[in-house]
Amino acid sequence: MQQETAPDNTASEEARQPKECFLRQPKKTKTEKAKTKKRKKKITEILAKSEPKPGAPEDLQQLLADYYCSRRSVIELEELRLPESCFLQANDLTHSLSSYLKEICPKWAKLRKSHSEKKSVLVLVICSSAVRALELIRSMTAFRGDSKVMKLFAKHIKIQEQVRLLEKRVVHLGVGTPGRIKELVKQGALLLNPLRFLVFDWNWRDQKLRRMMDIPEIRKETCELLEMGILSLCKSESLKLGLF
Repeated sequence: MQQETAPDNTASEEARQPKECFLRQPKKTKTEKAKTKKRKKKITEILAKSEPKPGAPEDLQQLLADYYCSRRSVIELEELRLPESCFLQANDLTHSLSSYLKEICPKWAKLRKSHSEKKSVLVLVICSSAVRALELIRSMTAFRGDSKVMKLFAKHIKIQEQVRLLEKRVVHLGVGTPGRIKELVKQGALLLNPLRFLVFDWNWRDQKLRRMMDIPEIRKETCELLEMGILSLCKSESLKLGLF
């Protein structure tokens, strides 16, 4: 009599046991990889953590070099370099605009009285916006005295009106943005030869903590304006530059 063999339940029991499941992770796309990379800090974040540092002549020199480095040869870049003698003492962050102008233009009253040429100014203050220009005009009251001041920006003021005013009367001080000033010079409505002092509103920061030269459009317009005769006037020592 053959002995009955018991059924082997081992295989069936193993089949019933839960198995560990491994899911294959899908490969990341280029877009997802880019997102996981370290985020580049915005200029606002960088400036928020940095201590206020007054502008220096070398900052303007470096600005010109950086802007034109990919457009000019080494020799041409060297020609853009300004002599140290054309720079006035920079604002050390303790001055108001009036006190700074008094320091760099101690003989202002005499200079103002001798100025009679139309389509020109003696002092030009360049800033980042129309709103900032109005603030600067209000803050220079103690310096300007009886001087005629002109707004040289585009907001709410047509260029034809500015051209007409420059042709009609003698103006001593101009405050505005580089874009509008550049356009007036281009049209021949504003002559640069009588200009004696050019002041950049260098250290002031807007709500995003940007200085005027941190704004690409302002930086571009400023560099192009400097090449429209201002650099040559500085080299001839008839024009002085100040960083307020």
